[in-house]
Amino acid sequence: MTEKLFYKNAYLWEAGARVKMVERRGERVRILLDRTIFYPEGGGQPSDRGIIAGEGFRITVEKVNGKDEIWHEGKLEGRLPESGEPVRLILDAEWRYENMRQHTGQHILSAVFKDLYGANTTGFQIFEGYNKIEIDYPGELTWEMIFEVERTANGIVWSDLPVEVEVYDELPEELQKKLRKELSDKVRPPIRIVSIPNVDVIPCGGTHVGRTREVGIVKVVNFYRKSRKLWRIEFVCGNRALKYLDELMADYWLSLDEMPNKNRPLVRRVRELKAEIDRLEEEKDGLRRELWRWKAKALLDNAEEINGIKVVSYIEDAPMKDAQAFVVYLVDKNPKTVALVAGENYVIFAKNREVEGISMRDLLRKVLSEVGGGGGGSETLARGGGFKVSPEEVLETARRALGAHLG
Repeated sequence: MTEKLFYKNAYLWEAGARVKMVERRGERVRILLDRTIFYPEGGGQPSDRGIIAGEGFRITVEKVNGKDEIWHEGKLEGRLPESGEPVRLILDAEWRYENMRQHTGQHILSAVFKDLYGANTTGFQIFEGYNKIEIDYPGELTWEMIFEVERTANGIVWSDLPVEVEVYDELPEELQKKLRKELSDKVRPPIRIVSIPNVDVIPCGGTHVGRTREVGIVKVVNFYRKSRKLWRIEFVCGNRALKYLDELMADYWLSLDEMPNKNRPLVRRVRELKAEIDRLEEEKDGLRRELWRWKAKALLDNAEEINGIKVVSYIEDAPMKDAQAFVVYLVDKNPKTVALVAGENYVIFAKNREVEGISMRDLLRKVLSEVGGGGGGSETLARGGGFKVSPEEVLETARRALGAHLG
């Protein structure tokens, strides 16, 4: 059993401990201590980071896990520590403290959603740059509703209320009635209850700040529906809120600066740009079809005719997707036409629906049996690739096979 110093004092950034067990995996080690200030990952809160140092070695702790026995995993520099040795534990205090602020902010945010809209929090997680909760709410959330949540939550933060932690072997009935969420059957003693007077009472195993003012600010940055009754709320607190908003504003102003019209609001400039892109796409589509018309005419003028069927065959430089779009246009607009097109390691066979007695799928199979590769398709369109010969040889094989069938 590892003694959990982070529960006795969440602000304890350094402490001493002794090694109980070490496991080595290359340059990485897992170390078990008699006590620790490192919070293990769990309950939506990521594990702590920091340093475990001793005489002749140093471990950069990147991951901590476990419940009764807490293991610290990281990169080892120097010799391997031995059981019983004393070590010094040094937390990444900024990382821990910001996580404490996020976690406490989540308690406040979840309590406000419950109080204002009857929405229970069903999930919570702290990420590197933001946090998320998922709430059970069947209605439609709006930014106006979110603002009311933020205004209320930040009022609680700035009220500088105490964040209290008590531990119970069994919860008194009166306390159970005050819980924001019913106690799960999976929770076993000792039961840690985190409470903010007149705001929230909830079982929780995380680390928290001592007073609500330390949260700094609670800011929702995004929200969206995940299912009929489930919404995801993304938010930030403390210094991470400032960092997130700074990055957001930098992105906003840089994006606006890229616009032909640099005046706010950005959404209006984006809509103007989208309208211009749509107009250009229509223009490009018209030019593409004009090009296709002239390209089709040139190919048909030089096409081989076999028993009344025009056979267009050529080597294509364009990617297969673009080549197929043209080939489909060609055979669709020209009755009694078959197209055989070979490109960089691909081939496309297509026919007009009026051409009877020949399947493009069967033609491709015949060609593949001679040149290798794979592919498939339908009666009117087939594609293949992975040939062992050049595109010119594939095309010649296809012309010969088609000629034999039509002749």
